[in-house]
Amino acid sequence: MHRFANPTRFLRIAAAILPWSAAATVVLLAAGLYLSLFGSPPDYQQGETVRIMYIHVPAAWMALFVYTNMAVAAAVGLVWKHPLADLFAKAAAPIGAGFTALCLVTGSLWGAPMWGTWWVWDARLTSVLILFFLYLGYMTLVNAFDDPNRGTSAGNILLLVGAVNVPVIKFSVDWWNTLHQPASVSRMGTPAIDSSMLVPLLVMAVAFTSYFVTVVLLRLRAEILARKIQTIRLASAHD
Repeated sequence: MHRFANPTRFLRIAAAILPWSAAATVVLLAAGLYLSLFGSPPDYQQGETVRIMYIHVPAAWMALFVYTNMAVAAAVGLVWKHPLADLFAKAAAPIGAGFTALCLVTGSLWGAPMWGTWWVWDARLTSVLILFFLYLGYMTLVNAFDDPNRGTSAGNILLLVGAVNVPVIKFSVDWWNTLHQPASVSRMGTPAIDSSMLVPLLVMAVAFTSYFVTVVLLRLRAEILARKIQTIRLASAHD
């Protein structure tokens, strides 16, 4: 991993990836939205309301995926002092928070007609709300110190402690009695969802992933350039 510790080398790699990830995002989002809105059938019980699933479920997956990657980056930053690991976590946090907020909003929109309420304090909803607060807490903490290194270290510790919440979210429907149904896609054996709905769902999930790759690379590039400018200013101030 230290091959990518050099910011200049990383920027070259990012420049090569960005056009492809951006193009993939546009194509996959267009295809996924078409399949979700027009190519998939309404559910026999939920009717047209089921189409919220094609946004809600990938957003939930990405909320967990982004936080898990941030926690791994935090461990790498604390243990191996990788110079880009901390910047990655900082760049990814607003994106993960956005996915989590989208998950909560679409979940409420979906829950209102299905459950008869916008919100219930069941294990899955509560743990996802805690995840959202962890994102907000991390972003607040890294900017709460005059010394950026202290803020980064405190944020990394919060990410690692908060990682306990990830398996809680994943297995909450199995451990506790909740309104959420058990896993339909990742369960052992055949997914309990028809291919006419599974394909649009997976296309949207890949589209959200390529979107994350594109935006996090753009934000990481901006963080690297900002760090360079800060270093130059500090050097000029000491001269």
